[in-house]
Amino acid sequence: VQLQASGGGLVQAGGSLRLSCAASGRTFSEYGWFRQAPGKEREFVAAISWSGSSTDYRDSVKGRFTASRDNAKNTVYLQMNSLKPEDTAVYYCAATVRKAAWGVSGSYEYWGQGTLVTVSS
Repeated sequence: VQLQASGGGLVQAGGSLRLSCAASGRTFSEYGWFRQAPGKEREFVAAISWSGSSTDYRDSVKGRFTASRDNAKNTVYLQMNSLKPEDTAVYYCAATVRKAAWGVSGSYEYWGQGTLVTVSS
């Protein structure tokens, strides 16, 4: 079982990136995105249900980030628009086969390796 995150990079403030998280080995019910900035604790960013019809976001990214998924490809995405320097962090995708408490990192059994997003001012 593996989660492979990709899509990070360097972007100017106001720019966009799309992160992808491809799962292999099994199908997961729910996914979450978390991030960790240097010197800070890991924090919840977004989550998406199996159908994709339900999503949740931390307040600071609402209206700018959009989570989606393609179950046929076993892949989830995080579209990030209007990026700000404070969005700079390593972004992790996480997955669970159960019903998760979306904002709680301990709810997810599987984690990707992280992808670095750097937003310059």
